[in-house]
Amino acid sequence: MISLTVNGVERQFDGDPETPLLWYIRDELGLNGTKYGCGTGLCGACTVHLDGQAVRGCLATVAEAEGTSVSTIEGLSPDGNHPVQVAWRDLNVPQCGFCQTGQIMQASALLAASPSPSDQEILEGMQGNICRCGCYQRIVGAVRRASTGV
Repeated sequence: MISLTVNGVERQFDGDPETPLLWYIRDELGLNGTKYGCGTGLCGACTVHLDGQAVRGCLATVAEAEGTSVSTIEGLSPDGNHPVQVAWRDLNVPQCGFCQTGQIMQASALLAASPSPSDQEILEGMQGNICRCGCYQRIVGAVRRASTGV
């Protein structure tokens, strides 16, 4: 039996320990905000937090998450008002929206580690999260706004 905490709720998993965390989150817990993108950890659509660190849910296994605190987009803010989420809405970042939960999770982990990043640090910190629509300028602007309030 594997024990982990997901969005503040203690969970038990008795399936295959090598199950990707993404599938446990989506299929077992019904938390569909975390998206399946490439399945190889290259796009970032499946980004979640393990003990506050951004990880790719398609690569991390349930066994690797044992004893950790997992946060998904649903757990980032109970009312959807985390500063990154507010900045995303204020700047109308999404176009198609598919990658945005992963982008937001990556950005929130970046800001937790570096509360006042430069634009270059934002670009480096967000690297590996792909937006097919090319919303990168708005993404950088929203991370900047979330970090400064402006």
